[in-house]
Amino acid sequence: MPAMRPAEELRYLILAAQREGNRQLGQALKPLGVTTSQAEVIRVLEDRQPLTLNGLGELLVCESGSPSRLVDRLVSAGLVNREAAAHDRRHIELALTPSGAELARRIAEIEETLYQSIDTLTHAHDTEQLTNFLRAFVAGHPSGHALVKRTT
Repeated sequence: MPAMRPAEELRYLILAAQREGNRQLGQALKPLGVTTSQAEVIRVLEDRQPLTLNGLGELLVCESGSPSRLVDRLVSAGLVNREAAAHDRRHIELALTPSGAELARRIAEIEETLYQSIDTLTHAHDTEQLTNFLRAFVAGHPSGHALVKRTT
């Protein structure tokens, strides 16, 4: 069997790491009744609310395109409110309900546990080069733009 090219192995390692991280986070979120994508929406709203649907979509990494179905489910679950903006009634803004805000706090606790686990695994490694490479890899793409917007 031929060996993988370094670029091919890197691609699959990134994919495997993403899937494993998503699997671990999904398992931890299961008792809360939300998916990893829904959790990202809730956390972004917690940090940046109120947001329009388009504004929210520009900040999401989990979802390409419009997050309308995700938001619809969260509105139906009583976690997100849709309201007309005070300055323009045609402008719809999204914000967490009190239940959504409480859930955001619990999601943040779960994420912190995951990040502590990652910190432990990376403690003995210099991750700066890898992080810089990954930033360059996603630069100019929607996911890269979303990450840049979330850090500013």
